[in-house]
Amino acid sequence: MAALGVAAASGTTVASGDAGTNHGWRSADWPTWQLNTQGTRFNVNERTITPRNVGRLELKWAYTFGNVPYSRVGSQPAVADGTLYVGGPDGKFVALDARSGRTKWTYDANAVTGPLPDGNPNGIRDGAAVSGDKVFFGDSTGRVFALNRRTGKAVWVSQASEQPNSAMTSSPLVVGDRLFIGVSTLEAGFARDFNYPCCRHRGQVVSLDVRTGKRIWNYYTLPPAKEVGTWPSGAKKYAPSGGSVWSSPVADLRTRTIFVGTGQNTTGAEGDIDSVIALSMDTGKVRWKNRMTFPDTYTTACELEDPGEYCPGQGTTALDADFGASANVITVRGRTLVTIGQKNGMYYAFDARTGRVAWQTELAPGPHGGVGVQWGSVFDGRYIYGATWHDDPSRLIKLDAATGRVVWEAAHPADGCTTGGAAQFQEMCLPIFTPAPSGTPGLIYEGSGDGKFRIFSSSTGEVLFTFDAIRDFAGVNGVPGRGSALSGNGGAVIANGMVYVMAGYYPFYPTDKGTVMLAFGLK
Repeated sequence: MAALGVAAASGTTVASGDAGTNHGWRSADWPTWQLNTQGTRFNVNERTITPRNVGRLELKWAYTFGNVPYSRVGSQPAVADGTLYVGGPDGKFVALDARSGRTKWTYDANAVTGPLPDGNPNGIRDGAAVSGDKVFFGDSTGRVFALNRRTGKAVWVSQASEQPNSAMTSSPLVVGDRLFIGVSTLEAGFARDFNYPCCRHRGQVVSLDVRTGKRIWNYYTLPPAKEVGTWPSGAKKYAPSGGSVWSSPVADLRTRTIFVGTGQNTTGAEGDIDSVIALSMDTGKVRWKNRMTFPDTYTTACELEDPGEYCPGQGTTALDADFGASANVITVRGRTLVTIGQKNGMYYAFDARTGRVAWQTELAPGPHGGVGVQWGSVFDGRYIYGATWHDDPSRLIKLDAATGRVVWEAAHPADGCTTGGAAQFQEMCLPIFTPAPSGTPGLIYEGSGDGKFRIFSSSTGEVLFTFDAIRDFAGVNGVPGRGSALSGNGGAVIANGMVYVMAGYYPFYPTDKGTVMLAFGLK
């Protein structure tokens, strides 16, 4: 069922509840990455934790994942009906009691996929989605899984993408009997190996039947790659490639339209790159698309000191200015907008019907990527909250949703790398806001590469709570763990008086223990 709306100031509307699931709209659950189909990441029904008592939060338990070196733990948990669902870098997907952390069941995706190939340390990196009697998630082999959420038994497993090196950083969006998910790849990282035949993968958006896993439609962001010569190493060269869909889709249920952002080219210079795209939920046909940066051809080879021909546009067109963030579908003064941040530091509002830019605000200086919004933003009914990434300093920023006007900016605390567990690793510490922010009335939740989880006042930007995750933990599952940087792909999940965060992202602070998920509640 669709979520009901609660009227807010200035003619805006914020979704309340968990559209696309069978829960009541007054529930304070968080059953999908986006929280709801509109992607607000704002749990309006969470009333237990408030600006007055947030300082009384304490760690209730920690859950430790299997130790997989250099994995980017980012499977944001989903919470529904007292159960928390989350995946780990070791390919294990678990259901836990949301209050105690007690394991209810475990599903091993490796039994289906086999061991992950070299160079792919991430088993399950996307977040789960709960709908009806199933829980859905993607993995790093291009598969989507549907499990019975009470027993953990597989209902179906679908090879959503047959392309080699497909991965899911996108989390599933479920609406009725359809599931929508984006497809990304690891190829941009493989390009550091000059002997790799870069590159062939192209971004996808896939729709599956939630009952059977059968593919309904498939949208590619680029035409198929062709062999176009060789690299200086002699390895074959292919183009075009890239246009990955890193983000989780959001939807406008009234027009049955989904919206996604896309990545840059890895080779070539064509296709729906650095774009926001509107697709029919029913057919996958394009309703509109708006390409915001072009050309932009970038791989991690461009980060090398002298990449030569392996980064032909270095300094000019190798911008890494993709849309990795999920969008928000909002209504402002009777007009439906799609708002989204770009990695080049821009934040946009598009008319949801036409794709035309309604307003745009520069949050961080461009034109190169890595300074802007990385994974997502919050809409509370009147304001948008986004966090900049490799900005100097990184900032949490509040925008007026009607105009894009900056209301306030909260700079990353200057002592992030000189205090707590990061202090002993100052040479590798990154004081950057990586995760997508999350919100509840009066509060914005955000983590950092310095390993600290912070909660801010949505009224003033003041830090009201800080917890340092770079320390050892005794996992409630009996496994020693150690926290690291707060995880990208997702962010904090706030549900029924509890807060859950993943602490296992880069920079990879030294440890021989598994990374952790932390659960907080009031004293």
